[in-house]
Amino acid sequence: MSDTIKHLLKAAVAAGFLAAATAALANAELNKAAPAFDALGADGKPLKLDGYKGKTVVLEWTNHECPFVAKHYDSGNIPNLQKDAAGKGVVWLQVLSSAPGKQGHVDGATAQKLNGSRKAAPTATVLDPDGKIGKLYGAQTTPHIFIVNAAGQLVYKGGIDSIPTADKNDLPKAENYVSAALAAISAGKPVEKANTRPYGCSIKYAG
Repeated sequence: MSDTIKHLLKAAVAAGFLAAATAALANAELNKAAPAFDALGADGKPLKLDGYKGKTVVLEWTNHECPFVAKHYDSGNIPNLQKDAAGKGVVWLQVLSSAPGKQGHVDGATAQKLNGSRKAAPTATVLDPDGKIGKLYGAQTTPHIFIVNAAGQLVYKGGIDSIPTADKNDLPKAENYVSAALAAISAGKPVEKANTRPYGCSIKYAG
């Protein structure tokens, strides 16, 4: 086999791996239908995104061992957002995409216990140990937030706020993108900053 043919074969294989990697981590598009999913909740009950049609849904990727996540839970920021959202009829789903054996992976009972100790109030906690839902949305970090409107369209994706640190002292100075997005949706207005940069720990996917 000539060196040229060997080179072409290597290039083709490399291109194939790149295409596979790109396909593996999708990128949910704004103002399009949010990717549907079926999953198991931490309470052992099946749930699906379509089951919440007609309501605004927040998807929050989380990992309790990530210091950026700890910032928002220990300060009460995310629990307060969850409670405020629930009071307005918004569905809040935590999503756990850490793979078994990796940072942040817990079973359903432990996830519920963690929420109790942190005074968290999500509508439900979605178990995604194989990372299928995370990759479907292109979730990159914990936290990473996606918001789906009542019509089932993705209207926000990105960071929770404007200051990408693990320091609780930065919270009062930060612009909270999630509360602003929910306020706009509630008022029937478009989300002004609909695509922001997420920050935090990388999601610990399998593989």
